[in-house]
Amino acid sequence: MHTPAATPAPPYYAVIFTSLRTAEDQGYAETARRMLELARAQPGFLGVESVRDGLGITVSYWESLEAIRAWKENAEHRLAQARAGEWYATFRVRVCRVEREYGF
Repeated sequence: MHTPAATPAPPYYAVIFTSLRTAEDQGYAETARRMLELARAQPGFLGVESVRDGLGITVSYWESLEAIRAWKENAEHRLAQARAGEWYATFRVRVCRVEREYGF
């Protein structure tokens, strides 16, 4: 069973990655596992939630915009970004500041 990411009290940031995959794997699964491992090791990383049912949505949570920029510029992450055209028919990245959260 998957549970929501345990995030701190706001404010913090969310990066929402929405995508449609291509039919070919071309090393995607292995690279996705490695990117998650790398992201978890990045300073400022707070957690991640991800689902795919045709449309994929991955939300990663970060302490700051600087932490997000550092992740985007990570050398290994940049190599994976360069392969986006092989793995995705289309994608969008949205960066948001989380001002409030609630739930049970």
